[in-house]
Order: sequence, then structure tokens, then C-alpha cells
Amino acid sequence: MSDLFENNKENSKTYIPLAQRMRPRKLDEIVGQEHIIGNDSPLRKMIATGSVPSLIFWGPPGCGKTTLAYCIANEIQSDFIRISAVESGVREIREIITRAEYNRKNGRTTILFIDEIHRFNKSQQDALLHSVETGLTILIGATTENPSFEVNPALLSRTQVYHLEPLTEEQINKVVQNAIKNDEILNKFQIEIKPNAPIYELSSGDARLALNILESCFQIANKTDTKITIDENLVKKAIQKKVIKYDKKGDYHYDTISAFIKSLRGSDPDAAMLWLVKMLESGEDPLFIARRMVVFASEDVGNAEPMALTIAVSTFQAVQMIGLPEAAINLAHCVTYLASCPKSNAAYMALELARKEIESNPNLTPPLHLRNAPTKLMKQEGYAKDYKYPHNYEYHFVEENYFPINFEPKQFYFPTTLAKEKEFNARLKFLWKDKKKYI
Repeated sequence: MSDLFENNKENSKTYIPLAQRMRPRKLDEIVGQEHIIGNDSPLRKMIATGSVPSLIFWGPPGCGKTTLAYCIANEIQSDFIRISAVESGVREIREIITRAEYNRKNGRTTILFIDEIHRFNKSQQDALLHSVETGLTILIGATTENPSFEVNPALLSRTQVYHLEPLTEEQINKVVQNAIKNDEILNKFQIEIKPNAPIYELSSGDARLALNILESCFQIANKTDTKITIDENLVKKAIQKKVIKYDKKGDYHYDTISAFIKSLRGSDPDAAMLWLVKMLESGEDPLFIARRMVVFASEDVGNAEPMALTIAVSTFQAVQMIGLPEAAINLAHCVTYLASCPKSNAAYMALELARKEIESNPNLTPPLHLRNAPTKLMKQEGYAKDYKYPHNYEYHFVEENYFPINFEPKQFYFPTTLAKEKEFNARLKFLWKDKKKYI
């Protein structure tokens, strides 16, 4: 098995990045992903018994997909073969299968790790099917894309998918402090991380990126003595990038998303675009932004442009499938559309008015003519009696009381006279005449 962890100590000129030097060798050394490799997790138990199935690890960069694959291989002492979906083809896969057959004859398992497995084409994936199905090779695929959309269903059905999460701030801090304490180079210095050093904010849950930032800071720091202080200014110099003030848990998070939504509501696509870019550059979860726009489409656009919800939901799905950085284009598409749409909060206000009414009258009961009557007894009791079927009448409409028993009919929905909702307003006014107070 090719060992990722071997340091070439004989050649002192060989440069090994900090993230590589600190890569865990055992499962117990991995920070995060407790839901997958915790002591009582099914995967942990399978690893302990050596009966590891084929797996796909789905998650953002730096969450530990590759590290987890290596650690599994170490735990079960298998032959570990790593290939990239971008650089390998069917010929390489066949060579690996031949190697796996040799390993099996000699009592050894083979783990095939495929980075960016979502980039494997159908013929490449098909070439793996038999060896995966028979257990000749244990496939471990890594992908930042949703495997449901990108991996061949036949191959997907032969694997177990695990969704890895970005590391939390506490976990990133643990990774950084562990490197300061245990790295053979860094531990020769007294390194202090100031609270204003935005390592977590800039790494966005990516452990590899956090260690790269730490190493860059170390490389440019003044080393005239053994004490090094890493603060915001040093981080700025190290990464040559302005640190954007943004706390995904604090006031700046809520203030910025508030400014974004209000810019959409105010029909200003330019301001909304600016806030979008600030959030993305600050490491905000793109799905959070997309989710807020789905809500906005119904709350603030509503029936003035009913397609807004369809566009927003499609954007959310696109962001799930594509991921950053390309998903930023999908978000920009939706932002400019929603900001440019006519606006109406009439549907949202109708919901709030009806909710208040239910709070005051929680025990409302449907009248008999609106009740379901699936049995003869219910029909004898008067259920559905005298119900008027609208499609039997002109305009597919008939005046009827659809409100609860002993409830004075009230109007909750007041459609505007803007865009598509203007048509709704006119139709409802024509049908109900003076029964409801449409504009």
C-alpha cells in the first residue's frame, strides 16, 4: 500500500505541507464527523470487524473525505490504490482489477479510492460494477457533488453514501491547536492565536485550508525569537486577501442577510447582488441563501409573479447539484430575477390574518355540506348533502359558504392590482361581486 504519511526524512530539502504532515493516520485522530465514525456508529463497527462495504463520501472540500478513506485502509490493512477520476480511464481500472485479483489470492483486500468520482463517465463507472458487486474491490469514492445526480444509479445502488459536514469553529480550532502542539516544526515555537485572527471565518469549515492559513502565517512571521503571535493583520498579509468582516453566527450574519432580503424586496438588483457577493466571499452557506430566496418568492413576490417560487426552488436544487463556485451563477440569476419581479405580500398577509383567526377560534368545525361522505351512514347523517359542484355551473363557479359552522365569513386575501395578481383580483371581484371587498 502506498503510504500517504511517509515523510522523506533522508532528504531534508523535500517540502511537505503542514496539512499533509498533520493528516491523521487513525480514526481516533480525525476531528469531526462523529455522526459517521463515532464509537457507536455502524461504519465504525464495520471497520472494527473488517467488513467494510463500498462507500461514497459526499461533502465540501477539507471535511476529511480523503483522510477518512486512508484511515479505513490503515485500520483494515488493505492495499490502498488512489486514482483521480479526471486523470484515469477504463484501462487503469482494468489494471487495478487485475491487481485486486492478485491481492485476493494472497488474502489481502483492495481499497480503490476515487477522488472526484462524480467526474467518472458512464463507461468508467460501468467498468467497476462487477468488481464492486463481488467485493473484489472496496470502492471508496469522494465527491463534493450530490451523488444522487452525478453517480451512475447502478454503481450508487452498490455503495453506501455518507454525507460529511464542514467542521465547526470548535473543531477547526482543535485542528489548529493540535498542529501547533504536535507538528515537528511548529512545536518549536510559542504560537498564540489571537481571537481576532479570522482563520475559521476564512476556512469555512475546511480543515486543510485552515492549516494552510496557519502555515502561511508561520512562514511570514518574525522568528527572531520563539514567540509568534497570529492576529488579523498577520492573516491579511499571509493570504494577501482583505478579511471581510462577517460572523456566520453573530450580528453581521443576520444584518447582512437582512440587507440582502430588503434589497430584493425594494426591487434593487444591484444592491442585492452586492450583499450576495459579500456573503459568498465571507464563506456563507450558499444553500442558506437559496433557502431564504425560496421563502422570499412566496412572502414578497407571491401571486404578482407566480413563477418566482418555481425559479427559486429550481435555484435551490441547482445549488445542491452544482456547488460552489459555479453555483454562484445560479444564485445571481435568481437574485436579479426576484429583485426585478413585481411584488405582493398579499398571500403572506392572508396567512397571518387567518392564523390570528384560528388562534381566537381553535375549534372551528366544517359544515355538513363540505364534509366527506364515503359511507352510506355518513350520507344518511347529512354529510355532503346539498353540496354544489362548481364545475357544473357557468364559469365553473357557484356562490357557496365554505366557512366553518357559526363563523361569519371574512376576507383574508386582498390581492393587489399589480402584474399577474391584477388578473386574480379582477376574477375574484367578478365572481363574488359584493360578497368580498376586492379592490
